[in-house]
Amino acid sequence: MKTLKLLLAITLFSSVMTSCYTEVIVEDPIIDEPSITLNQLLSSYELWYVNINETTGNGEVPFLQRAFTVSFINGTLYANNNISGIGNNGNGYGIDVGAYGTDFDFVDIDHDIDGYYPLRVDQLGINRIRLVDTSTNTSYYLTGYQRSNFDYDFVFYDNIHYLLQEFTAWKKVYTSQAGMLNQFDDENFLSFLAGGNDDTFLSSTDSPDTPIANLVYDYEGIYTVYDVEGDPYAKVLTLDYDYLDNEYFELNVIDDGTIELFHPDSGTTYEFQGRGYIQYLRSSTDGSSTKLKQTDKKRKKIINKKFNKDDFKK
Repeated sequence: MKTLKLLLAITLFSSVMTSCYTEVIVEDPIIDEPSITLNQLLSSYELWYVNINETTGNGEVPFLQRAFTVSFINGTLYANNNISGIGNNGNGYGIDVGAYGTDFDFVDIDHDIDGYYPLRVDQLGINRIRLVDTSTNTSYYLTGYQRSNFDYDFVFYDNIHYLLQEFTAWKKVYTSQAGMLNQFDDENFLSFLAGGNDDTFLSSTDSPDTPIANLVYDYEGIYTVYDVEGDPYAKVLTLDYDYLDNEYFELNVIDDGTIELFHPDSGTTYEFQGRGYIQYLRSSTDGSSTKLKQTDKKRKKIINKKFNKDDFKK
């Protein structure tokens, strides 16, 4: 079989796994020297991170548009389509979403929902590949990692919008004693909408023991996530309340179902826990067979603005 063009032998791959993700979109040169097969390359790394912001072209490969990571294991394609649970679901690989085979420089994917996709594979670096849908000239850029040194924290913060949207609601479970009284103290539930309303949030002052299905949201507004200059592990969340003057919070991820919001103006810290987990493309057993449930959730390019405190001075 014709081998994929590579630069170094597979025995050198383990020495380069300490590199960080790159956010700069560049046209990497394709590696020209053959040494291993395409199948060996794809299975060399346990997780391939899909950096959706680097995608080029006007088409779409639906299962790559949803996935944060994909894995190629003995002919089975796995994907992590959720941020919450990443690192745990399917021993870190995610869920079984289809089958694949290799043919020269193509990986032929038979996805359980989306069907057949032959994708050309270009190797751009020792752990970096490009998957090209030649029918639409659309390219996805993937970086290979092992589960043991995959930077889960970075992935959480780099995709914080999707974590916020993976729960039907976020319930306030803690308010610090420190801090001045303020109107946000009364807000007990938040919801961040997905789909066509990616910048919309809802809030409710219902009692904390209210079931999620019975919540009445009394406010709808716009939310924005900002990057913090020089710190990829820090984010600022603004909630545009008419009566709260677009308050901002320092947003920290405690775990994959708990976030912390620190309100600098009052000095108050809040914790919210996710309720009503939304699993994308989940398996459900029907008798002796397993079916996959499809949702319309897809990732898209999101470039956050840089936070400037002066923009929020009273």
